[in-house]
Amino acid sequence: MLEKLKSFWEGIKQMFTMTDIKRIAGRDVALSETMIEHIEEWSAMFAGKANWTDKAPSLRIEAGICREFADITINEMEATVDNETLDELFKSCIENLNENLQDGLALGSFIIKPFSGGGVEYVGADKFIPIAFDDKGSLRDCIFIQHKQLRETKHVFRTERHTLTDAGLRISNKAYSSSSKTSLGIEVPLTAVEGWEGYPEEVTYPGMDKMDFGFYRNPTKNRIDGSPCGVSIFDSAKKLIKKADIQGARVDWEFESGERAVHVDERALKKSNRTGMPTMGRLNQRLYRGLNLEQNQGELLKEYSPQLRNDGFLAGLESYFRRIEFAVGLAYGDLSNVQYVDKTATEIKTAKERKYNRVSAIQTNLKKCLEGLVDALAFYNAMYTTSYTLTCNFNDSILTDEETERNQDRQDVAMGVMRLEEYRAKWYGEDLETAAANLPEQTNPVLDNLPMGPVG
Repeated sequence: MLEKLKSFWEGIKQMFTMTDIKRIAGRDVALSETMIEHIEEWSAMFAGKANWTDKAPSLRIEAGICREFADITINEMEATVDNETLDELFKSCIENLNENLQDGLALGSFIIKPFSGGGVEYVGADKFIPIAFDDKGSLRDCIFIQHKQLRETKHVFRTERHTLTDAGLRISNKAYSSSSKTSLGIEVPLTAVEGWEGYPEEVTYPGMDKMDFGFYRNPTKNRIDGSPCGVSIFDSAKKLIKKADIQGARVDWEFESGERAVHVDERALKKSNRTGMPTMGRLNQRLYRGLNLEQNQGELLKEYSPQLRNDGFLAGLESYFRRIEFAVGLAYGDLSNVQYVDKTATEIKTAKERKYNRVSAIQTNLKKCLEGLVDALAFYNAMYTTSYTLTCNFNDSILTDEETERNQDRQDVAMGVMRLEEYRAKWYGEDLETAAANLPEQTNPVLDNLPMGPVG
């Protein structure tokens, strides 16, 4: 069995050229240069290092999007294998699923690859080469790369290729030696590298008709190059995220430039005994020295306290948040402040349904990935021909929780602990004044005509 891979791929373009990648594969690959550039862009954005953050620091919206989708996707997931040994291995392998799913959502795909001993390695889209997919979009040929630096000018690489063939699963290994980390170099025998002597050049496992790992891909059509390679969950909102970051910088500047200060004539400042220059105490660094204040009727101090325009700037930022929510499939209020969401109850419910549909699609693809993981665990633990079944259920709390909360609010109104205008403002997207004006004229409002479901 193969030991754990220590994949080392610091950005595909930085490490190898497309010529090197094709040379490794011996053919054209599904991964194009255009996709490589997009993966690198998504990775930078996810890390808060997009190419515009030198002027407008990242609000980390990308991380928030991925975290929200990952949390909702697996928060109430119940997954078990009806084989005790496999179930124990499986549970151990998915302990860190949430954080790695976030990475997969950001970069479009990821692989959960078992290794002998029962552990797994989560391999991001920037750390493997997809070579070919089948008609259903399932990965059937890919390469993992392991790197070692033996000394300052000697680097070795091991490529591990997994291919589904008519004869079964074929795994092949090759070694390369180079004087640079950014060049593949020349092929050398596996026996020439200490620690790699035990890897077979090629082995085929008859009867293994599936890949020996779980593969997840975002449920988003690839309109970048048309390939089956995964697309980031926030790709459709890239321009909006940039605008939001810039708007966030405007908000910060508005508060910073509007800080209360005092313009001080130099005559009012104590001079340094050492330099003879006017000085200010550490706690008074926000004082500004005015050069011509004495011309203003001899005043030594003049307060500077401009009126903040934060409401307009914040409203603009919230508008970007809502547009991002719509673009990626989140519900209103996931990124934005619900107090700024001027939407009707129907629009809010539609947004929740949109999120539910997106999360359901993610769960469908994740379930396939976990099924692949269980098959791989069975393969690596000589249990592939054993009877086993993965049961994976997800809860639809995105919609269920809303109905539960709404029924609770109805009961609160009936009990008199919540005013009817408060209920209307909350569920119809109105402010309190508008909600009160839209109430039907009645002296003793009751909710007997509204469905009252059980709470809990």
